[in-house]
Amino acid sequence: MTIIGLDKLNRKLKTIPREAETAAKDAVVKGANEIAALQRSLVPVVDGDLQDSIHVTNPGESTPPYSQPGGQRTAKDLEAIVTAGNSKVRYAHLVEFGTAQHVNAGIFAGTKNPGTTARPFFWPGFRALRKRVKSRITRSINKAVREAAQKGGTNP
Repeated sequence: MTIIGLDKLNRKLKTIPREAETAAKDAVVKGANEIAALQRSLVPVVDGDLQDSIHVTNPGESTPPYSQPGGQRTAKDLEAIVTAGNSKVRYAHLVEFGTAQHVNAGIFAGTKNPGTTARPFFWPGFRALRKRVKSRITRSINKAVREAAQKGGTNP
């Protein structure tokens, strides 16, 4: 028994994952850059170091040391990581969440530190664009699958 067009169908099916992966990777990186831009606009600026430390790590790259959240790690193939902080700026979490009142120790023992109020910029920026970025990724994958199916699997 012979199935007419089976070779053509197999070629189509083999190209779909590759093209969908490429489209997804592009959409992920674009979304991460969009989130980072919003976070940079929300961060309180004193000298600009914290704002400049907001960084997008592309797939296969390593995050800056001492970055928040999570420290240094390598992004996977379909992952872009947005971080704040680096070896110079280690206080991103203190700005994001604030600090509590406390009594100092050490050279200033016994003095009171009034703490700081939280000035969120990282997570609000992420939450504001999360659905939009996720939708873009889904649309990009669907479009790549449609286009690959219409092309007829010309790529081996």
